[in-house]
Amino acid sequence: MPIYPDMQYFVMQQEGYFDDLPVEVSGTLFSDGPSIVQASAKGDFDVMMFGIVPAMIVMDKGIPSKITAANIEDAMQILATDEFAEMWAEHGTDAFSVFEEEKGRKFTFGTFPPGSVPDILLRFWIEEVLGLGSESDVEITALGGAGPVRQALLSEKIDGTSIMEPVPTVIEANDAPFSPIAWAGDFMPGQPAAVTLMHDRLREQNREVAVEFVRQHQRATEFALSNPDRAAQHASTVIGEEALPVGTARQAMESRASAFVTDPHEIESGAGIFAEYAARLGKTEAELSVDELFDYGVYDSL
Repeated sequence: MPIYPDMQYFVMQQEGYFDDLPVEVSGTLFSDGPSIVQASAKGDFDVMMFGIVPAMIVMDKGIPSKITAANIEDAMQILATDEFAEMWAEHGTDAFSVFEEEKGRKFTFGTFPPGSVPDILLRFWIEEVLGLGSESDVEITALGGAGPVRQALLSEKIDGTSIMEPVPTVIEANDAPFSPIAWAGDFMPGQPAAVTLMHDRLREQNREVAVEFVRQHQRATEFALSNPDRAAQHASTVIGEEALPVGTARQAMESRASAFVTDPHEIESGAGIFAEYAARLGKTEAELSVDELFDYGVYDSL
């Protein structure tokens, strides 16, 4: 997916790291996780880099695969209109009821579809952190991928969102009246977002290639953290300079939500929370355990 939680793909592609693998590599970009889930049903993909919840859905559907690397942690920010941000600063959790009283309607969040990473993170924040009801105290509207969310924010059709970079930085660069009011790193440290999911035919039957892929993934993580200028250029190239100018891409690299990682152990605790919500929302038939989700052995062998 063309989002910052898949930064390693941008770097691996543009820096030629795929050329260091002992096999030929081809990649396909998708606009959202459900599209990848649908396409993965044929079993064509050896590696999928997308949200942890779509990854759970793929595994739950019986496609033999496991997570071998994290891509990022603490990736989500909660944005709200500047007007509401002032209410939030003054009233805290009560700001939502103050907003409803003043506006005659509930505060409306617009984000990815139900059961997606941004959606689950938002519901967790509302329910577990704020102690409110995600169905009773606010409205949550499904908008599709990052593009529709960005457009809804720029046109001020929603009051807030749960979203990953580079959307918050794009919104700021366009002087849209939105501000961050919460960050996942403050209330769910190690929050999982996008991950690297490997089909068993790669993970088990071609272990050497699997290990080398994760090695190049780790190399790309280190590159993004130490060479933010080049990484930003790569992100702009892959996502598209019209949607993400190089300057904006570089600014997004400074965001606290651009916390790129490879070590899958770092997202284990948050993965359990997401697995619970995915099952509760009916995205998976069963709540997947950590053992069912992860293969730590590939990363640990580096």
